[in-house]
Amino acid sequence: MTTTATATLGGGCFWCLEAVFERLAGVSAVTSGYAGGARPHPTYEQVCSGATGHAEVIRVAYDPEVVRYEELLEVFFAFHDPTTLNRQGPDRGTQYRSIILAETEAQEAAARATIAQLEADGTFEDPIVTEVRRLDTFWPAEPGHAGYYRRNPDQAYCRAIIAPKVARLRQRYADRLAP
Repeated sequence: MTTTATATLGGGCFWCLEAVFERLAGVSAVTSGYAGGARPHPTYEQVCSGATGHAEVIRVAYDPEVVRYEELLEVFFAFHDPTTLNRQGPDRGTQYRSIILAETEAQEAAARATIAQLEADGTFEDPIVTEVRRLDTFWPAEPGHAGYYRRNPDQAYCRAIIAPKVARLRQRYADRLAP
């Protein structure tokens, strides 16, 4: 019997994180969406305005017997800059903040321990500003955002921003990719 757990993470544009996480072994689904804000049923336009308080996030459904939550966090921190407040590359605004929305006490503890270890190891030159808090509500994004990179690999943003991340994933984490 397969066990499924979920992890909710935000590190800039959800198209970028979706393209990375959907390739990992043990991940059965990645859903782009919004979380961390106050407005119910937010739209992409509302979130992009910065007025809702929501971040663009992904919700990862995974088998913890194949990939542990801590391994998902390792990939999360490897594929965005957790030291820039409200910014990832060309994307700016609170909707692009680095955030871990823990779904259990164990996830929250693991997230805080991972950040503490990264800080102790000096992994990043600057302090980590990733927000860690409990997930309240996850709002799925509009259907047009699902599988965006897979459907639009030649779009300029995809070529310039997402394709290099996917290439780096294949090089750095080849042993963790789904067949």
